[in-house]
Amino acid sequence: MSLVRAETRRLFKRRFTTVILLGVVLIMAAVVAGTFLSNRKVTDSEITAAKAEATGYYQEALKTAEADKVKCLAAAGTPEASNYPADCDELWVPTPEEYDYKWYMPETFELRDEYGNMITLLAVLLASAAFLIGASFVGSEWNSGGMMNLLLWRPKRLQVLGTKLGVVLGWFTGLSLLLGAFWTGAFVLIASLRGSTERMTSGVWQSFGLTGLRGLALVVVGGALGFALASLGRHTGMALGALVGLGALQIGVAIMASMAGAKYPDAWLVPMWGFAWMYKEYLVEDYNSCNFSSDGGCKPDTFLMTWQTAGIGMAVATVLVVAAAMWAMRRRDIS
Repeated sequence: MSLVRAETRRLFKRRFTTVILLGVVLIMAAVVAGTFLSNRKVTDSEITAAKAEATGYYQEALKTAEADKVKCLAAAGTPEASNYPADCDELWVPTPEEYDYKWYMPETFELRDEYGNMITLLAVLLASAAFLIGASFVGSEWNSGGMMNLLLWRPKRLQVLGTKLGVVLGWFTGLSLLLGAFWTGAFVLIASLRGSTERMTSGVWQSFGLTGLRGLALVVVGGALGFALASLGRHTGMALGALVGLGALQIGVAIMASMAGAKYPDAWLVPMWGFAWMYKEYLVEDYNSCNFSSDGGCKPDTFLMTWQTAGIGMAVATVLVVAAAMWAMRRRDIS
């Protein structure tokens, strides 16, 4: 326990940790303030007016579509026929769903529809902070010689490195839960004052809770990867360089895959995996393919990335990198 307490003090006495955490809090405050100021509660009369406006635009589009069909039928057998499909029934026909009345309303914060995005925003912010702090925490120890000094009185290498990693992940888990509670309270208040909390059933709260748990896992993965990469390179710059290199590499791979005619080049992009993890799925499309149907026209082949697939990929990558860091700690010369 003395090692845990010592590492906790070392973590929070570092100026870099203080700066990053303060930056996280300031960004959160800016988002909350911006959301509060850019939204307002709408009245029943504004909702009625928006519905009437949406209906009006729909009726206009419907009349235009009907006129286009009449022209299409009249153009049969004439040079104008080339401007229309062979079957006039394939012409676009508007539907009421394409004219949502909410598009014609003032900005208002609806908790049910918008809070999921806010959970993802907080998860990405905390995961980035965990990556930077985890990398700096162990990287500075290697760079300053503090790791070698620590091993003089605590020679159990894996225990030392594992404790450091556990302290970073444990504190970020607690911090994420604490900030997540404040985050939820702030947006519930915003929705009450400047929006709507309607349709917030127990199922919706359960869905938000599961999204929050996936966000917490993202934070843990970010902290573990930053820590392990910096430990492997024995320098904070190793983690930052790996992050930049990964970005360049994945873009290059996606470009090469596209040039080679491979299907779904977007599936090689790490952000798409993160999107699938947080939003439960991500649909990748192959725009080089075409599945024609009379009702839908030309549709590309699709591949559905699920949160389970993304989770397995993140877990495997994290385990491999952390295991490599532990192996290097055990086998390499410390001096």
